[in-house]
Amino acid sequence: MRTPSIRANNPTAAPVFPVVPGALTGDKVRGAPGGAFLGILMLQTRFPRLPGDIGHAGSFPVPARQLVVAGATPGTVVRDAAALRGSGLVERFTAAARQLEAQGAAAITTSCGFLVLFQRELQAAVRVPVVTSSLAMLPPLLAAGRQAGVLTISAGRLGPAYLAAAGVPRERLAAIPVEGIAADSHFATAILGDRPHFDPDQAAADVVAAALRLQQRAPDLDTLVLECTNLPPYAARIEQATGWRTVSLLQCETLLAPFGAVS
Repeated sequence: MRTPSIRANNPTAAPVFPVVPGALTGDKVRGAPGGAFLGILMLQTRFPRLPGDIGHAGSFPVPARQLVVAGATPGTVVRDAAALRGSGLVERFTAAARQLEAQGAAAITTSCGFLVLFQRELQAAVRVPVVTSSLAMLPPLLAAGRQAGVLTISAGRLGPAYLAAAGVPRERLAAIPVEGIAADSHFATAILGDRPHFDPDQAAADVVAAALRLQQRAPDLDTLVLECTNLPPYAARIEQATGWRTVSLLQCETLLAPFGAVS
C-alpha cells in the first residue's frame, strides 16, 4: 500500500508524507470516471463559510459535493470523546458516507476534526478513501521528527482520546501541545453557537492570538495542525505571525490523488 500524503501550505518547505491511519490510498480509485467528486460529510450549521473553509464550495481544487448529516450540530459533535461516542451519531455518519459513495464519491472527508473519533468506522463502511480529520497528520509528523502542535476550536474538549483515534502513539499523547481558541472569543462563540453572522476580521484576530499563545509556551514548534475545518481561511495569517507551517485537510493528498490533483 502506498503512503498517502498531505501537502503543507508553504510550497517552499520540505514535503511531508503522512500516513492517514485506517484510510485506503488514492490508488484504489485513481482514474475515477468523469462525474466523480470529493464527498464532504457536513455538520448541520448556519454560520457563514469563508473561502478556505471546508464547507465553502470553492475551497478544494476538485469537484466536491456536500451532504449534511441531520442532527449533527456543532453542539452535538464538539464534545468530549465519551459524549460523542455515546451520541449515536456514528450510525448517521456511516449511512451518509455510504450514500456519497453510491452517488460517485471518489474520496470522503468531513467538516469537523472531532469526527476523527469515527475514522475507523467510516473507513470500514465504504471502499473509497476516508480522511475524517487533519489530526491524522500527527503520527507521521512525529515520526519524521517534526515539532507539531494542534490548534483547535476547543482544547478543553479535544482530549487524548481524539489524538489516539488519529493514531498518535500512547507514549506521545502528552507531548503534543494543544491550544484552543478562547472560549469567549467571537470565533468560538460564532461557530459553536452556530450564529448566522460572522466578523472575519475579528475571527482572524482571535485565531492568530491563539496561535501566538501556543508559540509563547511551545516556541520550538515548526508545524501547526489546524484541527478545526473553519481555520484554514486564516492559515496565511497564522504563518505570517508565527513563521510556522500550517496543515489542514485542504492539502490532503489522500483526498486529492483520486482526481489527479497532486503534483
